Amino acid sequence: MPRHLPRWSVWVLIASDVALINLALFVAYKIRYDLQWFRTVDPVYSNPFSVYVPFAVVLTVLLLVTFRLEGVYDQRRGTSLFDTLYALVSGATTGIVVMIVATLVFQPLLDSRLIWLYADILIILFLSADRIILTVTFARLRAHGVGVDRLLIVGVGEVGRTVMRTIVARPELGYRIVGFLDDNPEKGETDIGPFKALGGLDKLMGVLQCEHVTEVVIALPWSNYRRILSLITQCERAGVRARLVPDIFQLTLSRVDVDDLGGIPLIGVKPVTMRGSVLAVKRAMDLILGGLLTIILLPLMGLIALAIRLDSPGPVLFKQIRVGKGSQEFECWKFRSMRESAEAEKESLLELNEATGPLFKIKQDPRVTGVGRWLRRFSLDELPQLYNVLRGEMSLVGPRAPLPSEVAQFQEWHKQRLEAPQGLTGLAQVSGRSQLTFDETCLLDIFYIENHSLALDLRILLRTVPYALFGEGAY
Repeated sequence: MPRHLPRWSVWVLIASDVALINLALFVAYKIRYDLQWFRTVDPVYSNPFSVYVPFAVVLTVLLLVTFRLEGVYDQRRGTSLFDTLYALVSGATTGIVVMIVATLVFQPLLDSRLIWLYADILIILFLSADRIILTVTFARLRAHGVGVDRLLIVGVGEVGRTVMRTIVARPELGYRIVGFLDDNPEKGETDIGPFKALGGLDKLMGVLQCEHVTEVVIALPWSNYRRILSLITQCERAGVRARLVPDIFQLTLSRVDVDDLGGIPLIGVKPVTMRGSVLAVKRAMDLILGGLLTIILLPLMGLIALAIRLDSPGPVLFKQIRVGKGSQEFECWKFRSMRESAEAEKESLLELNEATGPLFKIKQDPRVTGVGRWLRRFSLDELPQLYNVLRGEMSLVGPRAPLPSEVAQFQEWHKQRLEAPQGLTGLAQVSGRSQLTFDETCLLDIFYIENHSLALDLRILLRTVPYALFGEGAY
């Protein structure tokens, strides 16, 4: 499910599944005996639906059990839609296989086994559609603040920041951070992007009441265990749930490398970077998918080049020095979307900047051409960067490649986003794009690097398509 729900909602979901399972079996019966798709039925073996009612009862119970074993009804916060759909497919297929075996044993002459194949496909389709509708519905509700837990973070060291970027990267968790507390004046009094600094730890009780906090995450070092116990006690008195994040020497679990030396446990630290086989697999995907996309999109790029040439004077392509993995500079290519004199005009427009941090962006930038505005809205100006991907200077997925002038203004923690190949698209691009603050973008980029996997890259690529088509957050 999209996020943890009240216990009664699980029973509502189960009741919905029962109805959809039986509906799927009834439709499968109609397809098999009335429509007779793919293979006709000998009238001798044609059965009324009443014959299948006992099997429908058995199948329903069997599928509910397999779904339970596959974790379909678990109330774990953060279970992805992909994981839920995979569990549904696995559970439904397992249940149907058992039913086929059972009908072979108990009804060898009167039963059509093809009906179970239809039922399997329809059950997966019906229940998957149900989960997708639920996910979209909950996402819309959370966007309006319904069903969202108001979270307070106590401690904004590396562990606290990891919690922040995880929540920014995964809005489906259903959290909204109201702010953070920290006894360090440099941290407790300075906002981090959209997250408000609410003062020191002594402000806890007042913040819980004023901000209507429903959950507290404590991310303090274990050396402060007495203070931690005091904070937990205060939360219990206020009726607010408090949970701890194990710091393990202020490291995230994804960065802990455990080994042994003749039975003696050794704990090492993995760098926040991508190396070895991870980069090799990522590079192979870039070459294969990047090559295919280049071939497929060549006609479109030709039309875009013609439109730019007809729209305004100047070159079709625009190149700019960007900073890639390991702070290496390279020439990044884009379709020109601004007037040829755009760089010279930038100085006079600095006071109109609407971006945060070292970024420079104007929603209604007067330098953008007519065709350029259309290209930027749908991110088509980025297509020439496929050349950078094939050259190995960029990747299909990764953090946005910054300008050298932007890197010069990075805080030290911002620089962690340069420990991976910079991407044509990335987690930030499918999580709000220009609507994000610079700090939010950095949090998402670092989350991506720490949690990188081939599956995550594929998910981001798939999510990029609707974002590009609808122009969400782009200008």
